[in-house]
Amino acid sequence: MPKLCLVPTPIGNLEDITLRAIRMFKECDVIFAEDTRVTKKLLNHLEINKQVLPFHAHNEHKMLQSTIDRIKSNALTVLVSDAGTPGISDPGFLLTRECVNAGIDLECLPGPTAFVPALVASGFPCDKFVFEGFLPHKKGRQTRLKLLAEEERTVILYESPHRLVKCLGQLEEFFSPERNVCVVREISKFFEEYKRGTASEVKAYYEQHPPKGEIVIIIEGKND
Repeated sequence: MPKLCLVPTPIGNLEDITLRAIRMFKECDVIFAEDTRVTKKLLNHLEINKQVLPFHAHNEHKMLQSTIDRIKSNALTVLVSDAGTPGISDPGFLLTRECVNAGIDLECLPGPTAFVPALVASGFPCDKFVFEGFLPHKKGRQTRLKLLAEEERTVILYESPHRLVKCLGQLEEFFSPERNVCVVREISKFFEEYKRGTASEVKAYYEQHPPKGEIVIIIEGKND
C-alpha cells in the first residue's frame, strides 16, 4: 500500500535530524521538497542520493493531482519543507488532505518545529496557547490583532525580519505597550537570540538592532 511520510527537517543545526528521518530518506522512492536545492544540501550532508522533486506554495495546486498519482505508484514517498514540519506555515496541508481523501496511508514523524522551543523557553505559560502563524499582511490584519489582544492564552506569531519592528509597533497599539513579549530569532543556529521585555522595550531594541533570520514572537496572554 502506498504511503506518504511527512518528515520534519532541521530548522538550524543539522544535528537536529532524527535517526528515523534518516531511515525514511534512505528507504523512500522519491522526495517532494519545498526547495529542491535546500533538500539536496541536507541529503548531501547525510550522504544520501535520492530523486528530489519540487512541491511548493507556487505549484501545489497545479501539481496536486500528478503528485497524488506519483505517490500511488510508489511504496514510500517523503514530503519535506525547507525547515521544520511540513504543513506548519509551509506547504503540505493540501497534499495531506488529498492523500486522506484518496485513502493513501499517512505518517508524520515528530521533529523540529520552530514555535515549540520558542514557547517553552519564553518563560510564558505553555500549558495553553494559540498558534497564529503569519498574520495577514494587509486585509484582515488589524481584525486579527484586535481579537488576539483579548486572548488570555499565550499567543505565538511568525514574522519576517523586515516586518518585525512594524509588528511590534502594532502590538504596542492593539495589545498595549506594557504587554510582555519574547522575540526569538535564529532558533537552533549559531546566533540564536531571545529578547524579552514589554512590546515597547523590544521594539526600541530592534529599531537600533535590525534583525536577521527566522523569527518567532511569543506574546503574554491578557491577564487583567
